[in-house]
Amino acid sequence: MTIGRTQPRRPRLVPSSTTAPPREQVLHAAAQLFVAKGFSATSTREIAERVGIRQASLYYHFSGKDEILAELLERSVRPTVDRVERIEKLTAAESPETALYLLALVDIHTLAEAPDNIGTLATHPDVTSSEAFDAFRRIRAELAGAYGRIASRAAAPGVAAAADPSHLGEMLLHLVEATTSLRGSGVPIDDATAAVIASTCLRACGIPDSRIAPASLSAAAVIDQVRSAGVQRLDHGR
Repeated sequence: MTIGRTQPRRPRLVPSSTTAPPREQVLHAAAQLFVAKGFSATSTREIAERVGIRQASLYYHFSGKDEILAELLERSVRPTVDRVERIEKLTAAESPETALYLLALVDIHTLAEAPDNIGTLATHPDVTSSEAFDAFRRIRAELAGAYGRIASRAAAPGVAAAADPSHLGEMLLHLVEATTSLRGSGVPIDDATAAVIASTCLRACGIPDSRIAPASLSAAAVIDQVRSAGVQRLDHGR
């Protein structure tokens, strides 16, 4: 989605009140408006006014509303997808339930720390019907596939035999995405809450508590390595 622009930036209507780069300010303002008003009801003029720049200056950073939405949606899922390989490598010598617990925990952190609770945008009808949603759908499907692949190795025999990996992955992804609903309800997504959600994912796979507890401890021992590892940055400045 990188778009070359060589024209000089136009001056702001008002001075910036934050040290964040202008592009980040646009994303933040757009996220607030999209979540509060809806994507369709928000204009690029409103976004520019919220940032304090001219509408024409917004187009220096983004081609339009769809590009802004696409990047916001991707930020709610891409950080986890980019860490899947790292998760599987770090847990190769561990039990498969450790890998599943760690994946859920990393994903919960991604959703909990995403600015303006942008994960909720994926549930808005005017967003899901937009062209910008297509790229997000593909990345999300990649993440669901990772959940299904790891969960099929960790699940109890009865669950693994009864559930197709793709269905299992989608189910677990929905469980983790409850993080956005909890945030929207004012529930703090602290370590205790994250542990409850991750443990619920394992229980849904028929894994007993006697195996969940050690998986939790093993995941906690390496999660900082996963989260601090260099993650591919999107070309368009994510």
